Amino acid sequence: MKAAEIKAIALEALDDLKGKDAITLDVRGLTSVTDYMVICTGSSTRHVKSLAENVAVEVKKRGLAARGIEGAKASDWVLVDFGDVVVHVMLPEARDFYDLERLWTVVPEEQ
Repeated sequence: MKAAEIKAIALEALDDLKGKDAITLDVRGLTSVTDYMVICTGSSTRHVKSLAENVAVEVKKRGLAARGIEGAKASDWVLVDFGDVVVHVMLPEARDFYDLERLWTVVPEEQ
């Protein structure tokens, strides 16, 4: 399954359960670990866990099991790893604190 398909399925699964502020970051030029990161906010630990589980289930229905799911016990930040796409579902506080959008965004240098 191609990364674009995984991203689309993940975004749809997050939207189905009312995930907030879902974005996709293209990190192909920044790391060899993954191509895309999908980041989404959940409203409670239960919501975060449900969002992450829904992504894993919906992608698996189409033939690709997650390589791993991390953080489901605490559920303030759950990571679902599909290799080419990594999905981060976080509580608002965790998303603000870790600020993955800023961390993985490269600002061009001024000349």
